Amino acid sequence: MDAEFTDRQQIRDLVENWAVWRDAGDWDRFRTVWHDDGWMMATWTQGGFEHFIRMTIEGWSRGVSILHFLGGQSIELNGDRAISQTKMTISQRAPVDGVVCDVVCTGRFYDFIERRAGRWGLVLRQPIYEKDRIDPLNPSATLTLDPELLFSFPEGYRHLAYLQSRIGYSVKPDMPGLKGPEVEALYARGRTWLDGDRASPR
Repeated sequence: MDAEFTDRQQIRDLVENWAVWRDAGDWDRFRTVWHDDGWMMATWTQGGFEHFIRMTIEGWSRGVSILHFLGGQSIELNGDRAISQTKMTISQRAPVDGVVCDVVCTGRFYDFIERRAGRWGLVLRQPIYEKDRIDPLNPSATLTLDPELLFSFPEGYRHLAYLQSRIGYSVKPDMPGLKGPEVEALYARGRTWLDGDRASPR
């Protein structure tokens, strides 16, 4: 079998396993998609993958509900390194000012992936947040958002950030979106890292 095809399939499996095992709380297998220094960036938490696991479990104990759905994927390969971009949707449900709502945020997982000792693993996952919306579960409910808080967050994830801030999270205010300097800087880091830069992609 073609080596590049095998590499791409292993990377695709890694990305898909991340979503299934994370949402299922299958932490032992979830750990296998990361390298030891693997780092997870999210609106609501940033840190090593063990930190991410701990924060997720703590959130679940408080009723936090976040799920992930995956779409198409593009993979750039260079030897033992890869940049993977995967279309994804983040769905979170929570009460917002007394009204239970769903937020759906569409974007991409931008992943720095490396093969070490024959195994592909995640080094850094940086989501790109493209657009989102918020909807009350009860369509007859009245939801009035604080415009000052809402528009303090970037366009690509402002409803997601609004919900997360309302349930007690400190939301990172400068995550990359569809356009702008943050996502251009991320693309530049991806290019230099893929070309062999030994500095950490973080």
